[in-house]
Amino acid sequence: MKKFRKVLDGLSSSSQGAVASPSCSRAAGTPPTPQDIHVQETLLSENFHICKTVRHGFPYQPTCLAFDPVQKILAIGSRTGGIRILGRPGVDCYSQHESGAAVLQLQFLINEGALVTACADDTLHLWNLRQRRPAILHSLKFNRERITFCHLPFQSKWLYVGTERGNTHIVNIESFVLSGYVIMWNKAIELATKAHPGPVVHLSDSPKDECKLLIGFESGTVVQWDLRAKKVDFRIYYDEAIHSVSWHHEGNQFMCSHSDGSLTMWNLRNTARPIQITYPHGKILKEGRKESCKPILKVEYKTSRNSNEPYVIFSGGLSYDKAGGRRPTLTIMHGKAITVLEMDHPIVEFLVLCDTPYSNKIQDPYAVVLLLEKDFIMVDLTQSNFPIFENPYPMDIHESPVTCTAYFAECPPDIIPVLYSVGAKQKKTGYSHKEWPVSGGTWTLGSQTYPEVIVTGHADGTVKFWDASAITLQMLYKLKTSKVFENPNAGEGRAVEQVEEDPYAIQMVRWCPQSRLFCVVGISAHVILYRFSKHDANAEIVSLEVRLQFDSEDIISLSETDQCFSDPSSHSPQMPGSPSNGSQDSLHYRKVKSRPVRMPPGYQAELVMQLQWVDREPPQQITSLDINSAYGLLAFGSCNGLVVVDYIQKTILMCVSTLDLYGAADPYQRLTRSPRKNRQSTSGLTELSDNQVSMDMERSKSPTSDHVNGHCTSPTSQPCSLGKSRLPGAPEGPRLPWRGPGRPPFRKAQSAACMEISLPVSSLTEENSFSFSRSSSVSSIGRDTKEAVTTLQFGESYGRKGDSLPTACLWVGTSLGVVLLLPISIPTEKERLEEPVTMAPSGTVLMLKGSVLSFSFLDCGGTLIQSPYEVWREPNVPEDPDQPRRRKLVNLSPLSSQEACGDGHLAVVCSEKQAKVILMPTQAVLFTHNVTESSFLLRADVVSVCNSVCLACFCANGHVMTLSLPSLRLLMDTNYFPLTDMRIARTFVFTNGGQALYLSSPTEIQRIAYSQEMTDNLQDMLGELFTPIETPEAQNQGFLKGFFGSNAQTFDREELFGEAAAGKASRSLAQHIPVPMGLENVRAAAGGVVGDLARARIALEQRGERLGELEERTTLMMKSAETFSTHAHQVMLKHKDKKWYQL
Repeated sequence: MKKFRKVLDGLSSSSQGAVASPSCSRAAGTPPTPQDIHVQETLLSENFHICKTVRHGFPYQPTCLAFDPVQKILAIGSRTGGIRILGRPGVDCYSQHESGAAVLQLQFLINEGALVTACADDTLHLWNLRQRRPAILHSLKFNRERITFCHLPFQSKWLYVGTERGNTHIVNIESFVLSGYVIMWNKAIELATKAHPGPVVHLSDSPKDECKLLIGFESGTVVQWDLRAKKVDFRIYYDEAIHSVSWHHEGNQFMCSHSDGSLTMWNLRNTARPIQITYPHGKILKEGRKESCKPILKVEYKTSRNSNEPYVIFSGGLSYDKAGGRRPTLTIMHGKAITVLEMDHPIVEFLVLCDTPYSNKIQDPYAVVLLLEKDFIMVDLTQSNFPIFENPYPMDIHESPVTCTAYFAECPPDIIPVLYSVGAKQKKTGYSHKEWPVSGGTWTLGSQTYPEVIVTGHADGTVKFWDASAITLQMLYKLKTSKVFENPNAGEGRAVEQVEEDPYAIQMVRWCPQSRLFCVVGISAHVILYRFSKHDANAEIVSLEVRLQFDSEDIISLSETDQCFSDPSSHSPQMPGSPSNGSQDSLHYRKVKSRPVRMPPGYQAELVMQLQWVDREPPQQITSLDINSAYGLLAFGSCNGLVVVDYIQKTILMCVSTLDLYGAADPYQRLTRSPRKNRQSTSGLTELSDNQVSMDMERSKSPTSDHVNGHCTSPTSQPCSLGKSRLPGAPEGPRLPWRGPGRPPFRKAQSAACMEISLPVSSLTEENSFSFSRSSSVSSIGRDTKEAVTTLQFGESYGRKGDSLPTACLWVGTSLGVVLLLPISIPTEKERLEEPVTMAPSGTVLMLKGSVLSFSFLDCGGTLIQSPYEVWREPNVPEDPDQPRRRKLVNLSPLSSQEACGDGHLAVVCSEKQAKVILMPTQAVLFTHNVTESSFLLRADVVSVCNSVCLACFCANGHVMTLSLPSLRLLMDTNYFPLTDMRIARTFVFTNGGQALYLSSPTEIQRIAYSQEMTDNLQDMLGELFTPIETPEAQNQGFLKGFFGSNAQTFDREELFGEAAAGKASRSLAQHIPVPMGLENVRAAAGGVVGDLARARIALEQRGERLGELEERTTLMMKSAETFSTHAHQVMLKHKDKKWYQL
């Protein structure tokens, strides 16, 4: 305690000084003591603020679509209340309704910088888009009727709202107040009609007369309502239900789509019957009747200048297939040509993009936007083969479910161009040669940008590299890990029967951008090492089979243990005790291709390590992984033990159980068990309980691990017991029989995208259920408890207290909160290929509460120490035997501060419950912080922020925290997630620069910033959604006709719908919801003022031009009047003295 106080005194005194450097008054060569460490910390609470930055990917569960043809921006609504607004690449904005209600319909105020949303909770919202982050300006809640359809005419401030009761209401967009003008359903239909017409499914004004409103009811009734006369012009009745209506631009006819797969054409001159009824995909059967077809959900009827034939575009309408139904389709009818486009997913909605916003002009369609359930495509209508446009947005993140993520900031500047060059060859061809039509908004590259890369692993075994620089996302390169293995169906018979759905699912990845080494872990307990090359290669892939399955009754003598650690050559790919070549276990795991494999430029597989099946039981999944290019070593661990591989010599250095890593330094008193006659498996993978209570207990026992049929899959998994976890006295579930060769009992890979289970937090039962494994005060544990290796880290450190110089070490963290150090002896560079690498436990054991999550190292000045690495070199270049190439190593050791502080460094160790800063080599604990008591950490990383470092933590209860280093002061604690689900828990990652990301939905990646500096710069990095553009002119009219003769034809909606004419609406019908003037809304108001000024300036210029023309014409009229007056006066003088009969 006295030592701790002295450290605090030293920190307080150093914080007052101006020099941020360690002070060391001890003799050179003497190990540092806690009193020698004085670091001035520069981070304060004011340096941290958490906010969302940008969301990438396909909108999850989309519901509707809208397009502004003048601004050329597009909006997508979702079932969760989200709105995605897209423009040119870089213009991508996400907004969320606080209610979370599904968005039913979107309506742009064309060229006004505003958007109206209609939600499932019967609320209308007006969004201001004249700012980088849209905000709600008005909200209107309907109380007694449900909203079914909305329509906003171009350049109108009155919104038509149809309801489920069949009524049509009118809302003023400027004030968001309901008008007293209402079109009741009983006035729209004939009095003799007894049946209710159903909900309103369509509203549109006539292209040739804005005073006429066309109302479509679900039952098949269509009414044209005269708004000025407040009466019906005509009524149309049809036997089939109506889904959509589309006008011809001249306003003389319109087309309807129906539930029986038919299209009807109606002419206003004769509304008694349709002038045309067509079944585009219905065949005439032998009996003379039409084949039954699926409903046509939407139809668009567009005209073109280049062709006399109109475009008729609709979704659905195919005949019912007796075999079970066909794929969703979009049909394009142009003249006699009928093109059917098949889709991979159901069509949610589609829009036809046209050049003009006016409905009474020739439309000239040029593209069709298709919003599918899981995809977003655009079809080019200007080419006869209707190609699709290349999508500039990252809409294919979910092409295969995402199972893991990694985020790398401040990468080497050459890594992104290199990945792009090899990934460009993978792109598909056949796209339209035209540019992407959605080109609205403006976006510029921010001033503070640096290379960022996001890596996503997927359930089908693919890995994608994404360029995430400047808050954008573009795919760089795609790697398929399944190509390493043989086809399991090729000549293997029933022995390799493929049952599991995702055998290649990626569980975790490790990437070294400097050396360009890449390593992946698959769900089938395999590890693949890749090297990057710019050239093709034709080489064999080395495969190592590892047996990491130890029975707890096996007794390893001291001599055997010494031999295990000291003689790495004794460990061959065929480990001692592994099954022979004829064993049935060799049929279970996938075989690596034994022949030479041609590999294209990019990442090329070099080494594959597979955990073997033992006694027909699958191996435990791998829970930790690390690789170091400078050492040439790779390490991975599981619930059974640790494996270290020398990938340069292609040998296994170490393969031991976790228990054997302790040696004589085991802090626990392991309880022995009585021997059993029949040897049972130690994995328990095939043991499934039919008792729901015991299943819940097993789930709550290890809340930070995912269990696929009972075995740990998470890097932060808890100790896995040999048998099932069951309540006292509860009956043990039956043991399932063996499933046969090649049929592992795990199910489909649980991707991070499909996990919706909420994590247990602070329940007493839950805490009791896993407190056993999270407490470091347990003095004895059973021998049947497996201690998982949860984290690994290579680095320069001190393996023992007496060491005076740092050496290569492997830090091992376990699920019982134990930290072990393994010093490594690496031969010199000349002897690296021949001499073996040796390593053994040092006997150093450090303890923490809870499962160990991460290791990081600081020098005595508080600077983050990076692990040594090898500089990348091209592997596929012929070497000169006279001048062999040598590896170029970069060693970032703790000796960087040796002049000021001498030997020694700080180790930052964080577990699920606790964080410690340990001084090496004395192993003195300088600072300890109990991060959380009621919950546990899911992620902890030491990151660089604001030219300093901190410990960033993500807690299972949704809190995001940052701690200073080395003092572990709490700088930020924000309850960011109200409820954390397994998807977020598995995919949340921190990176440098104050950024993080997680999978917010199965199809979207959400990026956040937790530094104030990043938050302040965010406004400049986002794109502008609105740009001042002059509205296209309508059809020209003569001035005299427009000025004098059009008063009788002008339709003034204000005169009809305003309060003076229509009165006030009932207060109980709808309620205006005031929007609090928060920061976003203040910015919205400010942005609106700026936009209004720009619009006012344009309007003022137009008004000035018209006033100038009016003044000229008025002057001409005045001159003409004076001339007429003069002539009249002369005529009067000439005839004033004459009699009437003299005239």
